[in-house]
Order: sequence, then C-alpha cells, then structure tokens
Amino acid sequence: MERALGIGGYFLRAADPEALSAWYRECLGVGDGEHGLWFPDAGPSVFATFGRDTDYFGDRAQQAMLNIRVRDLDAMIAQLRAAGADVADEVEEMDGVGRFGWVTDPEGNRVELWQPA
Repeated sequence: MERALGIGGYFLRAADPEALSAWYRECLGVGDGEHGLWFPDAGPSVFATFGRDTDYFGDRAQQAMLNIRVRDLDAMIAQLRAAGADVADEVEEMDGVGRFGWVTDPEGNRVELWQPA
C-alpha cells in the first residue's frame, strides 16, 4: 500500500488572502517562500479526527484546525501577543505529549501551537 509522505499543504479560504498570508508569514514564519512554500523542521505530525460536536476547534463552523509545532511555546505566545494577535489565555499540558496553546488568525481560524514533550 502506498502511504502519504507528509502534509503537502494547508489551504484556507479568506476574505483577504494577501493579508492573511502576510499574517501567517509575519506572526508564525509560515509560508515565507515563493508561492507560500515552507520547509518545516522534521518532527512528529498528528492526524486525528474529532466529533462534529467538539468545541476543541473554537467555532463549530471551523471544520479543520491547523496545528503548528513550535520550539518554545512561551516565546511564541509572547511574540504573538506583542504582534497584537488574539492568543488564548490557557495553556494545556499533556504528559508525554507536550504543551499546547492557541491563536486565532485575523479571519477567525483557531490555530493550535504545540511544543512536543
């Protein structure tokens, strides 16, 4: 059986695609190459499904949530707050998995930030 090699892209609808792309580039360092190309560091990725009634993604109209691995969650949260981003107050920790925080992009999409254990 052929298997996927990794995530090839993540695509978002946006009222203002250029502004949203700029936010991801400037606040998270994502998609700063030509055509939004990004070379993330090697590391774990999670593919998981959630029930339709989950509140984990924030707004129930949001069908998917991007999870971005970060080296230092506290530093990333501070950087996002300094840039005026909408960062959730809570940080969660899962033993053996890591720490999690959340930011909402300018178009209302909740993004999870993950510092692996």
